[in-house]
Amino acid sequence: VQLQASGGGLVRPGGSLRLSCAASELPLDYYGVGWFRQAPGKEREAVACITTSDDSTWYADSVKGRFTASKERFKNMMYLEMDTLKPEDTAVYYCAAFDTVVLGTCRHYGREYWGKGTLVTVSS
Repeated sequence: VQLQASGGGLVRPGGSLRLSCAASELPLDYYGVGWFRQAPGKEREAVACITTSDDSTWYADSVKGRFTASKERFKNMMYLEMDTLKPEDTAVYYCAAFDTVVLGTCRHYGREYWGKGTLVTVSS
């Protein structure tokens, strides 16, 4: 089982990036998924989570209206579209899959799988 995030890089403030996460041997259709980030010197924080049935997506207040998380059914892919990026969005971003994501939150239970991160740097 493997999750691999990609798409990070250097972008100017106000710019956009699209992160992708490919899952191997893990049918994402049957899992809740999420994006998390960890900035230098800070704890990891949840950015966005999608429930197993795709009926709910939760976003952190700091990214609401700017980021869009999605899961591509039958292709084991998930994405994080990031617009209007700010310097404070600079962090290593991780994708993850869980047995259960609680509706309307990013609380998760059961088995969990994490990918290696991809660095996003927002700077002029």
